Amino acid sequence: MTFLYIISAALFVLVVYFLVSALRLKKAVSGLTQEQFIEGYRKAQLVDVREPKEFDGGHILGARNIPSSQMRQRVKEIRSDKPVYLYCQNSARSARTALFLKKKGYTQIYQLDGGFKKWTGKIKTK
Repeated sequence: MTFLYIISAALFVLVVYFLVSALRLKKAVSGLTQEQFIEGYRKAQLVDVREPKEFDGGHILGARNIPSSQMRQRVKEIRSDKPVYLYCQNSARSARTALFLKKKGYTQIYQLDGGFKKWTGKIKTK
């Protein structure tokens, strides 16, 4: 019986954690479809937060690579007065990066829904 209460409490905590995380993410970043992303990324800072090997394998034309693993050291490379368009492979790293940028005072943060794996637009490879 006690084991059942422990399992129930743990599940409750997990559900609350995921709901709070989802709400924080929704406030930090606006998800855009590929069409919406294409409409605005030329007037914004387009940042690929994947690692350099992934970036070199193919990236959206015009993007610059600032890996999420280096964001704390390189955040000053991103202007806070201009929109920031983020993407990664599937949206997980760009979502974490968006939360980080929000904490640093950035307000115009957008991410590509589904990430690069769903991108069908122009790409550049090395």
